[in-house]
Amino acid sequence: MKQRPMLTQADVEMMGAAAEAEAKKNNWVVSIAICDDGGHLLWFKRLEGAPPVSAYIAPEKAKTAALGRRESKIYEDVINNGRTSFLSAPELKGMLEGGVPVMVDGVCVGAVGVSNVKSNEDAQIAKAGIAALGL
Repeated sequence: MKQRPMLTQADVEMMGAAAEAEAKKNNWVVSIAICDDGGHLLWFKRLEGAPPVSAYIAPEKAKTAALGRRESKIYEDVINNGRTSFLSAPELKGMLEGGVPVMVDGVCVGAVGVSNVKSNEDAQIAKAGIAALGL
């Protein structure tokens, strides 16, 4: 039987705090979601002033990144490059930049999704959260 790493609650709290700090440092009001490798929500925060819709989008970006084991931007690029049939992919609703998987030794242990600023800024916040793990 194989063994694999997994996120602890302490890891999740550390990532959430780092992602929130990155957003606040840049005066960005966003929603931030962290999920496990199956896309199940472990941590969520909607910063004051973030629109309600961002609370739906951030978890979906995280789920998409976790299930696909790759950044959600890849799906956005595929669709923008003309493969619109990919919009019918099951369980992937956050196919926009801003979802980033958490990879440990080649294994996806979860993902961070962010919504409400420019897509590359959403990804920047997510990556700042993941960087807190020191991987």
